[in-house]
Amino acid sequence: MDIGIMTSLALAFSIPASFFWGYICDRTRRYKRYILLSFFSSAIILFLFTLPFSQNIAMFILLYVVMSVLHVAHEAPKNVLIAEHYSREEWEHSFSFYEGLTEIGWFVGLVLGLFAFSLALSFGVVANYTLYLASGLSLVAFLLSIFLIADPLMIFERRLVGIERKLDYTFRGVETSTRLLDGLPVREKFKAESFFGFGLGLILFSLASSLFFTPLPIFFSQPPLSLPVSLIFVVYMLNSGGAVAGYFFMGRRATSMDAKKRMRRVVLLRSFLVFLLVAVVQFAFSPTLLAGAILVLLGFAYAVYYILMISLSMELIPAGRAGLFDVLVGVGGATGSFFGPFLAQMLGYLPQFLVAGALFFAAFVVLKIFS
Repeated sequence: MDIGIMTSLALAFSIPASFFWGYICDRTRRYKRYILLSFFSSAIILFLFTLPFSQNIAMFILLYVVMSVLHVAHEAPKNVLIAEHYSREEWEHSFSFYEGLTEIGWFVGLVLGLFAFSLALSFGVVANYTLYLASGLSLVAFLLSIFLIADPLMIFERRLVGIERKLDYTFRGVETSTRLLDGLPVREKFKAESFFGFGLGLILFSLASSLFFTPLPIFFSQPPLSLPVSLIFVVYMLNSGGAVAGYFFMGRRATSMDAKKRMRRVVLLRSFLVFLLVAVVQFAFSPTLLAGAILVLLGFAYAVYYILMISLSMELIPAGRAGLFDVLVGVGGATGSFFGPFLAQMLGYLPQFLVAGALFFAAFVVLKIFS
């Protein structure tokens, strides 16, 4: 419950913060400064976690919430930087390359965390050394960003894409009307993108993801899986490895126009995989091995989904509201982070996973209807 409260509070406060950072970076047309703020604040607060006063649970949660609010300062700016530095045809490839690299960093960090935590237990050393390592790496990210990140000279790509979408929609409308008036058959579906459907599907997917993943480490440490605490890092490493493969798969398939049509199928696949995990654990058929394989596939499916959704968000969300994507993700994430541990404690882990699977399916239905 403490983990759920901490995570949900952090995401809840990050929701208005995401909107603010997205608004202020577009308003000032300065993006680099907010990325620097995010990385530097993470380095400082991760170091503060090692000090004695942060051992109080309330103070620890407070610091975590503050770090989360400042950490999201880089999300909207980095999305805008990618969108403005590259043409629309390169967005999927660019986002895939970026997310693939950061996921590799996440994976390597988990490996380092596994060894640092294991060494701390073996030699009876406090686990603060893991936090020192994380703080130092955040500081390195801050220093590198000073030299390697640059604000765009001109900001027009997202507006240009918005104009192109309106012109394309108008052209298809005139073409469809002309064919109908001439008595010709109309095979193409004429439907505008629905921001409501996009937003609702995004919230449901985020809700299901956090509902599933927030209590997952505790679930893996209990029977029938009963993994040692030090091996919980491996749970995330498997999921992260699948995501790395998914991001680079999307990078290679970025120019394939049928890739977007697979987004709904990927959401449906994620629902199926959650139900499959419940079945595997329930019937205890090689649960640890199969659960690991399912985590890899869950990570792969998420990567494909995320690239398609973030590219679509850059098309649908106007300039000045770049943080709205993170707001929608945060709404679902904060709700799921609180209710995930709560449902697990009240109903048990497997029924709670079934709820998450049902919500993934609901996200598939919404995207099927509105997109």
